[in-house]
Amino acid sequence: MSRRIVLTGGGTAGHVTPNIALLPSLREAGFEVFYIGSYSGIEKELVARQNVPYYGISSGKLRRYFDWQNFTDPFRVIHGYSQAKALLKNLKPDVIFSKGGFVSVPVVRAAGSLHIHTIIHESDMTPGLANRLSIPVADKVCCSFPETMPYLPAGKAVLTGSPIRRELLEGDREAALKFLGWGPSTKPTLLVIGGSQGSAVINQALRQDLSVLLKDYRIIHLCGKGNLDDSLNGTEGYRQLEYVSDELKDLFALTDFVLSRAGANAICELLALRKPNLLIPLSAASSRGDQILNADSYQRQGYSMVLKEEDLTPQSLLDSLQELYLDREKYIEAMSKSSQSAAIDKIMELILSLS
Repeated sequence: MSRRIVLTGGGTAGHVTPNIALLPSLREAGFEVFYIGSYSGIEKELVARQNVPYYGISSGKLRRYFDWQNFTDPFRVIHGYSQAKALLKNLKPDVIFSKGGFVSVPVVRAAGSLHIHTIIHESDMTPGLANRLSIPVADKVCCSFPETMPYLPAGKAVLTGSPIRRELLEGDREAALKFLGWGPSTKPTLLVIGGSQGSAVINQALRQDLSVLLKDYRIIHLCGKGNLDDSLNGTEGYRQLEYVSDELKDLFALTDFVLSRAGANAICELLALRKPNLLIPLSAASSRGDQILNADSYQRQGYSMVLKEEDLTPQSLLDSLQELYLDREKYIEAMSKSSQSAAIDKIMELILSLS
């Protein structure tokens, strides 16, 4: 009888892509894989492409601001807990691997009540609320930064790094040019990544700089769902896309430098690919500040240049991007000296030991 694992996590792509990165190794190890996520989150769409059985449950959102749904969401979470418990009794997994996000809480807590071994992965410097609610019932808690270890229970914490999809290292420049409808050019390529939901402030500042930037660079702009600017369609050397999945590896292969938010999974990918990058972390006013900590860590290690969101203007963005490109070799050299943790191998060891 094959071993079984349930993966969970959702809300943003960052709570899903590390799970997807584990799939080839899980299948090679003979695991039967299932996924529990929300009814309509981004995880459902991403997992559907991976030929993995998907089960949706009711979930609330852990908001840090006033919203009337804050009064009804606890009931959705309780309902999700009951659904998760029934699913786990039926699926009978040997182990759960959770990447966090609000949908993972009822799954992990249900697993705890059923005495099913659970591993949690925390990508950010400090554990998010969802993971903090789940850690008490977890067997092991993986993390991406050495600075995270003091925030975790000593007997559970394991420094693994963040799983990176194998295919990201196997991109094809020619395939990217074909996908974008571009011909060859001597201009360097800038890739702009605002996160799976996009960033209005980055999109606005970048578009105000387009006429200047396009004199020297070609730009691939991943602007987030619903954030396309139709007036810019057909602009030579500029291609805007809401979101990409399979094509991302090819776009990375074509890319010379990157403008990005500072989500942990995104910056781990940039480090693995050794792409010089300018990070604009989400401000503390609109987040718990995890991206600021991530960016500071990478800046200290010489992997990234950082521009604070409150300092972001079209002029500061333009100046920073031009400085980054001029200094790109310095960043590539620092990243090449980084000892890359074999995150997938380490996590697979934990999974196998508990299953």
